[in-house]
Amino acid sequence: MELELRHLRVLCAIADAGSVGRAAAELGYSQPAMSTQLRRIERYFGESLFERGPTGVRLTPYGFEVVAQARDVLSRADAIGRRPASGAGPAHRTLRVAATNSPMLAGMMSGARTRLPDVSLAVSSVYASSRIVELLEEGAVDAAIAADYPGRELEHSDAVAHRGIVTEPTFVALPSRHPLGQRSQVALADLAEEAWFLTPDDGAGWPGVFYAACAAAGFTPAVTHEFLGDQQQLQGMIADGLGVAVVQPTMRPLPHVVVKPLVGTPLWCRYVLAWRRTAVAEELADALFQCAAEAHRRLIAQSPHLRTWAARTWSVPGP
Repeated sequence: MELELRHLRVLCAIADAGSVGRAAAELGYSQPAMSTQLRRIERYFGESLFERGPTGVRLTPYGFEVVAQARDVLSRADAIGRRPASGAGPAHRTLRVAATNSPMLAGMMSGARTRLPDVSLAVSSVYASSRIVELLEEGAVDAAIAADYPGRELEHSDAVAHRGIVTEPTFVALPSRHPLGQRSQVALADLAEEAWFLTPDDGAGWPGVFYAACAAAGFTPAVTHEFLGDQQQLQGMIADGLGVAVVQPTMRPLPHVVVKPLVGTPLWCRYVLAWRRTAVAEELADALFQCAAEAHRRLIAQSPHLRTWAARTWSVPGP
């Protein structure tokens, strides 16, 4: 099989929909035909690009890289032959961006400054993803990085579009001297007696998904501290043995703190790029997406605990 643009569109559609069936409906394929196409594409690349689950599919780390590159190729292909509008040159504009707590924000802004020299990002920190949606709907911001969770996907009107940047596992941060600190992964049930630092309600499903995972593991956290503040301060309290916390897998641990994956990966979080259709053209949305995706790839490269988990979780056996 020779790789064609239509194959790249199939991969992007599946990644955006999170489901082979939904992607097939959007592209006008039958689900069996789409599944067959995906198998052929994965044979071409030599390994799985998606992890299959009961509620749909999610990209593997390698699949994330392939799809990010596919989007870049499709964006460049779509731009072939287009001529800029007449005039002295592109007008400089400011794009109003809201962003939840995401470590990829700095990298996205840096990438946008290089990739989009005629666009400035004016960023507002907004913790709750539900509030971010409201700001987009009201026209108060043009684009945003928001978060949601499997089964509780972001909801908005047709005035807003969104695209998943990455769906990543949630890890746990422990004091390095913790009895479980030397394990390669930690069972959530083994932390039943711990005090927890939790970020507040984000209007998108957190901390409900955490409490649901704890209930499935057979316990209810006895002590919780609501904390939304400086990560260095949080890690300082963890290092002092005052509690543990669920954290983003790309978090860089400070001395005396370790970051570990949870057995069975009971918690996932998806980061999405959302934008107002009337304020952000598809080409600009694609460019912002590429900047965010590249920022996350750099975070993965700096996160040995995440790379180790990914290699173990998605290792592909030889023939």
